[in-house]
Amino acid sequence: MIENLPNWIDLTFIVTCISTIILFHFSNGKPKKLTLLIIVWSTMQSILAYIGFYQITDSIPPRFGLVLIPTTFLIIYGLLSKQQKWIFEKRETKISTFLHSIRLPVEIVLFGLYTHKMIPGLMTFEGRNYDIFMGITAPLIGLLFMKKIISKKALIAWNVIGLILVLFILFNGILSAELPFQQFGFEQPNRGINYFPFVLLPATIVPIVIWTHISDIIKLRKEIKTTTQQDV
Repeated sequence: MIENLPNWIDLTFIVTCISTIILFHFSNGKPKKLTLLIIVWSTMQSILAYIGFYQITDSIPPRFGLVLIPTTFLIIYGLLSKQQKWIFEKRETKISTFLHSIRLPVEIVLFGLYTHKMIPGLMTFEGRNYDIFMGITAPLIGLLFMKKIISKKALIAWNVIGLILVLFILFNGILSAELPFQQFGFEQPNRGINYFPFVLLPATIVPIVIWTHISDIIKLRKEIKTTTQQDV
């Protein structure tokens, strides 16, 4: 863990991560095996970060690949045609929309890490991180969709915006980390993600957010297409 970091930052992030997993569980038909896999994965990454494994940043290949590569493959696997059928049957879009509310406390945590010189300013809402918009609007969008005030097309547009924003800050975060291909944040690099519990941002929270956006877009598009065909 990061020394001299206020406890509220660690606790806020841990609660946010747990909340993300819980919302994922209930928005996807309570998949016990998949949720257990996420918990095991998160625990393994937490242990590696806690013992300082990711704090060694000059190894070749970069150790942080053990976070980025598996999550990338899992996201791709979770979007294959077989999984899309499961998403269409199990996904509760109202809950998955509220899931993005967790991005507000994440932004607060990132700002706390920035003030303690563990991430660059570009990763906060004062820099290039506009993801706070999704955290603020998610409860409102979710409520409006539940009351059928906004359409599925509008929700698709909101999800597309959210996907662009999270991918934008993800790439900025990776490119400002102490990796061989670092491009930004040389004066104050992205070190925070090398520590427990913040390793769970790229290992657990961001992959869930990305997959939820993409899978919601796929599901909503299919629902619109099905409705259109039925009306013909």
